[in-house]
Amino acid sequence: MKYNLFLDESCHLEHDSIPVMCIGYIKVPEIAYKNLRDGLISLKHQYHTPTELKWNKFSSSRLPLYKALTDYFFQNPLEFRCVLNKYKNRLNHKDFNRGSHDNYYYKLIYFLLRPNPPGVSYRVFLDIKDTRGKEKLNKIEEIFGSYHHGESPFIHFQHIRSQDNVFIQLTDFFIGAITYKARISKGENLKNPGRLEYVNYLETVSGLTLDEGTTPWETKFNIFNHQPKVQ
Repeated sequence: MKYNLFLDESCHLEHDSIPVMCIGYIKVPEIAYKNLRDGLISLKHQYHTPTELKWNKFSSSRLPLYKALTDYFFQNPLEFRCVLNKYKNRLNHKDFNRGSHDNYYYKLIYFLLRPNPPGVSYRVFLDIKDTRGKEKLNKIEEIFGSYHHGESPFIHFQHIRSQDNVFIQLTDFFIGAITYKARISKGENLKNPGRLEYVNYLETVSGLTLDEGTTPWETKFNIFNHQPKVQ
């Protein structure tokens, strides 16, 4: 069995004045990739929205589309997992991350991907974020190669553009909703009615509270609540 993992992050910058961050992926069985992709694209066209799906471009008029895409995810063999950090200000890069936010980013990817079981092959696709993409990919491959003693199940890492892939777009949307709820729980005055309605819908469909972690064995919609210690 082979899987494709489509990874994106939200509020990942170190000095963006946002106290939370989230990194996640949607997991797609390679054998069903084309049918699942075509189904999502068909829904976008059905709702007259062929453009890129992004949380930062949320439109209340498109709520029926967002809900339909969410229903499609839960009705098909797709999985979502993310790492949520609600306390970005607690990060002590000097002592614990070898001095840099980039190294913390690599750690997050490691903890995000590691629970995927061996004996299966994974191809990992990441949204392009900056000009240092190749350097970051090499570092990620090095980390997993070392952990798996040269036999990593993560056989391929590649950057792609989010506008070209509907799974990265859906990942962006889910982690956007999760960080939005986490920011509200920390006291930010975020009261966009459409976004609040979608957050409530995603919580209802998933049966989860988006700003809390799930059980480790949850596979359909897994949220790992990562809390750095108070220094």
